[in-house]
Amino acid sequence: MHVFEANKPITQKLKDMGRLLKQASYDHPYPHCYRCKNPLIYKAVSSWFVETTKLKDRMLELNQEINWVPEHTKDGSFGKWLENVRDWAISRNRFWGAPIPVWKSTDPNYPRIDVYGSLDEMERDFGVRVDDFHRPTIDHLTRVNPDDPTGQSMMVRVPEVLDCWFESGSMPFAQVHYPFENSDWFDTHSPGDYIVEYSGQTRGWFYTLHVLSTALFDRPAFKTAVSHGIVLGSDGQKMSKSLRNYPDVNEVFDRDGSDAMRWFLLASPILRGGTMSVTEQGIREGVRQVLLPLWNTYYFFTLYANASNYEAKFDLESTDVLDRYLVAKTREMIAGVTADLDGFDTFGAAARLRDFADVLTNWYVRRSRARFWDGDTQAFNTLYSVLELMTRVCAPMLPLISEEVFQGLTGMRSVHLTQWPDHEALTRDDSLVEAMDQVRAVSSVANGLRKVNGLRVRLPLAKLTVVTKNADELSGFVDIIAEELNVKSVDLVELSLDSTTEFGVIKRLTVNSRALGPRVGKQVQQIIGASKSGDWSQDGEKVICGGVELIVGEYEIDLVADLSDATETVNLIGILPSGGFVLLDSRVTPELEAEGIARDVIRAVQQARKDADLDVSDRIKLVLTSVQEVLDAIATHQELVKSETLTLELVTSVGDVEGEGTTVGEDLPVGIVVTKL
Repeated sequence: MHVFEANKPITQKLKDMGRLLKQASYDHPYPHCYRCKNPLIYKAVSSWFVETTKLKDRMLELNQEINWVPEHTKDGSFGKWLENVRDWAISRNRFWGAPIPVWKSTDPNYPRIDVYGSLDEMERDFGVRVDDFHRPTIDHLTRVNPDDPTGQSMMVRVPEVLDCWFESGSMPFAQVHYPFENSDWFDTHSPGDYIVEYSGQTRGWFYTLHVLSTALFDRPAFKTAVSHGIVLGSDGQKMSKSLRNYPDVNEVFDRDGSDAMRWFLLASPILRGGTMSVTEQGIREGVRQVLLPLWNTYYFFTLYANASNYEAKFDLESTDVLDRYLVAKTREMIAGVTADLDGFDTFGAAARLRDFADVLTNWYVRRSRARFWDGDTQAFNTLYSVLELMTRVCAPMLPLISEEVFQGLTGMRSVHLTQWPDHEALTRDDSLVEAMDQVRAVSSVANGLRKVNGLRVRLPLAKLTVVTKNADELSGFVDIIAEELNVKSVDLVELSLDSTTEFGVIKRLTVNSRALGPRVGKQVQQIIGASKSGDWSQDGEKVICGGVELIVGEYEIDLVADLSDATETVNLIGILPSGGFVLLDSRVTPELEAEGIARDVIRAVQQARKDADLDVSDRIKLVLTSVQEVLDAIATHQELVKSETLTLELVTSVGDVEGEGTTVGEDLPVGIVVTKL
């Protein structure tokens, strides 16, 4: 009879005996076999224990010497486990395993237990040197019980074997056959520098290592422990071979490369103890954010370097403002990634590299294209040097693409044989970084206004007004802002109460109910209502809302556009992360529209050159067919169109566009034919 089938007859037996108090069914968690999914049966058996409760205080003390990642594991899951430690049941009723070195009397009338701690002790008692400490060989060792005067009872080994976790916990010394040999090596290599495992091992491997190291050596088993989170499948469930709820690894390697998978894992919050779902989209996102920018920048560099016959030189002493900014940002990146990796924070390191890749490609390279086209040596030296440094920093996280780029740049044997870069060797320029970062923020917010309001980037606009603190610090970057945002003029205004009122921007108070609630109780809802109705005032950091003074941390103040006045305005308002704001003049005159059309044509011709597989230096004959509005715009800006597209001969005509063609401006058709000269 199966154990579960016995429930009814057992219940009936108890009822017949008059001992059944209540019969009921209820739901409760129950263990199941992870393979066959059948329910498991709890069975009470006798066990051998290690009295770990006696080690509790010392284990807690030694735990404080361990660097845990994430840090909360020390006094959290691991610390709490140690605080509530119970004696460890180390025996298992299996044949395979390390035999427990305990011999017990066969006669309970003459009880005796011998626990052996060395082969020498066993040789002393049994008269033979054990050379195979496994079952069944070890079980043949028996001797007469010294405590039995009749000489009838025997000392035989108990049948149990050690819990496999006991063996796992012995790994640091067992791997080098300590104490039989390598004592000096073990003494100088213990504790281990680093260990990484799933967070559940705070009750498993981490714990057994800690118990045995404390008991045997009175020291931790490891210096740094990374306790990572759970890897989930694409469906959000625990990753499972049987469910196949994850992408095929070989397909990922073939399509995206092993660097993409490595980056995906290291850039996830899993090494901070969080969970991670493995999805194809997540893996490809890493390719898009880091791998492709690095490779495309390398390709861009080699393309223009070869065209200019540039000879590589490691030089970071450029006087150009964009070069200086990139060098200073590289210094920041190296310092930050170094600190992150020293602290085993791959998530933070990946975020810095991702941000740096954006600065490198979407700001520096994009804004410096003309300099590379002109063969600017300072630009080449700077980009070469920064790429060389970047590959060295990326190498631990992107070993393959870093190797390819580094070897292509330098011709050296391997990036993995070079020294880690020292950020102190690069020039620090905090004021430049702060100002240029603000310029990038202004550009991002203003371009966002363009996108939301359907004002394409190549359409020039009249004016941008930047209202911010220390506005004069941006005065040296007005030309960059104007070019980046395609505006004719840029006004800088110091942020003040008057300037916010003048331009239709107001302050908004947001109450942090979680921070404020414990202090004011039910009154928190009244204060939130007052903040929304405008019943609040500010004097420095002192804020009075609904008659209650708020303290720092209980509120946030930011700027928002004042939408209370429904009157139309030509200015589009965007709020800067730093607390200032920008105003973009959205009026489009016929002159601005014509220039925008001309720039759209330039972009379309550049695409046609690319589709024709022309070299970046090839000169062309350009034939354009379109409506009169487009041709008038081209005529007005003919020199701009010709210089930007390397056109030596320009032919235009009014007519219908044959074939696919393209559109410019407000869906105006244009036909383009390019011919290499």
